[in-house]
Amino acid sequence: MLIRSVYRLFETWIDPYYRSGDLRPPRSLGAFIWYYVSQAKGPFLAMAALGGAVAMLEAALFWFVGHLVDILDRVNPGEGWSGLLAGHGGVLLGMVFVVLVVRFVVVSLGALVEEQVVVPGFLNLVRWQAYRHVARQSVEFFQNDFSGRVVTKVWSAGQATGDLVVSLLQVVWFIIIYAASTIALVGRLDWRLALVITVWIGIFSLLARHFVPRIRRHARNAAEASSMLNGRMVDAYANIQTLKLFGREEQNDDYIRNGFDRFQAAVMPFTRLLTGVRSSLALLSGVMITTIGALAVHLWLSGAISTGGVAFTLSMVLRLNMLFGRMMAQFNAIMRNLGTIQNSAEMISEPIGLVDQAGAKDLTISGPEIRFENVTFHYGRGGGIIDNFSLCVRAGEKVGIVGRSGAGKTTLVNLLLRFYDLEGGRILIDGQDIARVRQESLRGAIGMVTQDTALLNRSIRDNILFGRPDAGDERMVEAARQAEADRFIIDLEDQKGRAAYAAHVGERGVKLSGGQRQRIAIARVMLKDAPILVLDEATSALDSEAEAALQSNLDTLMKGKTVLAIAHRLSTIAKLDRLIVVDKGKIIEEGTHDELIARRGLYSELWARQSGGFIATDAE
Repeated sequence: MLIRSVYRLFETWIDPYYRSGDLRPPRSLGAFIWYYVSQAKGPFLAMAALGGAVAMLEAALFWFVGHLVDILDRVNPGEGWSGLLAGHGGVLLGMVFVVLVVRFVVVSLGALVEEQVVVPGFLNLVRWQAYRHVARQSVEFFQNDFSGRVVTKVWSAGQATGDLVVSLLQVVWFIIIYAASTIALVGRLDWRLALVITVWIGIFSLLARHFVPRIRRHARNAAEASSMLNGRMVDAYANIQTLKLFGREEQNDDYIRNGFDRFQAAVMPFTRLLTGVRSSLALLSGVMITTIGALAVHLWLSGAISTGGVAFTLSMVLRLNMLFGRMMAQFNAIMRNLGTIQNSAEMISEPIGLVDQAGAKDLTISGPEIRFENVTFHYGRGGGIIDNFSLCVRAGEKVGIVGRSGAGKTTLVNLLLRFYDLEGGRILIDGQDIARVRQESLRGAIGMVTQDTALLNRSIRDNILFGRPDAGDERMVEAARQAEADRFIIDLEDQKGRAAYAAHVGERGVKLSGGQRQRIAIARVMLKDAPILVLDEATSALDSEAEAALQSNLDTLMKGKTVLAIAHRLSTIAKLDRLIVVDKGKIIEEGTHDELIARRGLYSELWARQSGGFIATDAE
């Protein structure tokens, strides 16, 4: 019980969910590391103090060996233990106390700080804060990168930062304290021995200064190539059905092989430098050990030091050489961690691309009117998407948006949700500029069902309750019933035996059919019950029978709401209050279904050319 309490005391030292004022870390390597380390200064200062104490204790042990040799050299073996203890009992008991008690306490405290504080606390603090910052990036940010690569960099940032700091404290700091202790203790025997050890450390430092910047640069390139390769493999596994559907395993293997080749090309210069530095240091240590050994023997022959002094000096030097070797063994990991941190820092430290304005307030809605005023947006390409688009959707009005593929329909919806900032004009909801309100409140007022429905790899219950987490199971089940989803949900069971609403749906809902995913998404929006409803091909994955069964429930869902509906299947929007025909980002026709048919324009042409209710996508 006492041991568990001690563990718990250390395990709660760092709060891994601590929230700093600004979640965005600096971009430069040193500042990036310090941003996180400064939030856990206490544990790392404790590690430094305990690590220094262990190093001094290690040096003391070798001093004990040399001193013990000198004591034994002066004691008559015939006097036995009684004679030995009578003359030197106090010194020997002091040595035993240090070895058995002091060393045990210091090493145990060091292990507690590292294993119970840094590993579970600090590593997850970095990961959590990095995740939260990156998760608030714009949709465009994630569209421009592999999700697998983003995840790798966020996760690796915590592991690499923790491993680096622990290595610096356990290896580099330990060696610094041990080397200083060695010079001080050996210097008491003879200054010439201390001078040779100082020269050894100086040459070691010069070699490190030569190699470290080069290794660090190549380590960063290797880390970037590693994250690229990871992203390619995750992308392949995430789309494995497509690869198999088109029989493109060999072609994809070539694509992944190219990633491996790029990774190999980045790793080779890195490993060559590591081999070079390890070989150089092996030669240096061989020369210095020989020099110090010869000098120690010379001093003993001349009577300058005792036999115990020779034993102590050679023991200390051999241990120092072992530590340098250990440092070189860790050098690879340290440089990899530096490269990984730098590579991760460049992504994690990116400023949020789309932020709330200073002083932004929550969107308040009394009558959800939507107004597009001279909206211009080209995805930063200078033209070709939406130019000076104006549209007013009155509160409670149901408006359908029609047009060929690429006409700008979905872009308008993305702009309404403020997934992108406008390049010109403004969008108002109930008289409030959406650029001046909090994004979370804006999207909270809009319920949307998309054509490409992706579900979270969680239970059916969790996916539906995402619309309103506090709704409760009764309202959640009712929403599923209204979305015509309850009939298939009750028959679901996943590979772990979880059934019905507890069944998990797989990554992006892959265990469900397209129509089932869409019904879950519709149930989620029904539960959300937002004042503005956006339907972007909401029934595209449903067959005609399922669509007909769902249509009356959609009518109930749309009641009292302002609705924007996009559809290629014109039958789903023909009964709406008004239809807007968009082409090349501009409104070319508007009116009711009957009015547009009578006008014999593009809408009439699209209606006539439909086959099974879909618009032809060729633009003649």
